[in-house]
Amino acid sequence: MYAFTLERPSTLADAAKLAAAGAKVLAGGQTLLASMKLRLSDPGQLVDLANIKELAGIKREGNAFVIGAMTRHADVAASAELKAALPVLADLAAHIGDRQVRAMGTLGGSVANNDPAADYPAAVLGLGATVVTTQRKITADDFFTGMFSTALNDGELITAISFPIPKRAAYMKFVQPASRFALTGVFVAQGDSGVRVAVTGAGNGVFRHKGLEDALNKSFTAQAAAAVKIDATDLNADIHATAAYRANLISVQTQRAVARALG
Repeated sequence: MYAFTLERPSTLADAAKLAAAGAKVLAGGQTLLASMKLRLSDPGQLVDLANIKELAGIKREGNAFVIGAMTRHADVAASAELKAALPVLADLAAHIGDRQVRAMGTLGGSVANNDPAADYPAAVLGLGATVVTTQRKITADDFFTGMFSTALNDGELITAISFPIPKRAAYMKFVQPASRFALTGVFVAQGDSGVRVAVTGAGNGVFRHKGLEDALNKSFTAQAAAAVKIDATDLNADIHATAAYRANLISVQTQRAVARALG
């Protein structure tokens, strides 16, 4: 690693000032610290958000759950309220990485990082969540802009994410065994405004699949999902899987997610 200074503010206002001045935000460190160890990232100043109590917690507001940005994956997975009313989110969190990652990684850190194979972005986009920041509220459809890229401005911090409670939802992923990231994952949710299908691990970033959404809005069945042809043209191809293989995984995981959502 290179030399750097570490700031640990106890208020959101102080953290926002440091971030606005150019400090790199440390939310859980699951990506940032690894990249620093490899000397792929060289921040001169880090601002650790761990001591800001107002950024952590889970609360229900009407027909939605508002989860603080610094809420750890393990806390989401263990939440009795989520298990009862939004079990898909608790289950998703319970299968992120390993126990050590779940103990340190945070909701806000994962969403702000927007790794193209991460799980939480699929939940945010699949549920049509709202990202709350120090400056504004951003809809899920406007938030994710590409690989490791979001609509966040320089110095803008995520404070919480509001997840609406759907009629039914499920998330299924084919796991990359070493990292536990999604080689391909599909989040399916049926709400008052229709069906949303979010895919992670298969493209340049998380994305919605219109063909699957159209089919499932007509018939919310695994058979309807199976009838949709998945175009592999813009999908990832690497040492783990070809684009055609990932296209097949999108179809299979969508069918499994629908079947699971239907119980």
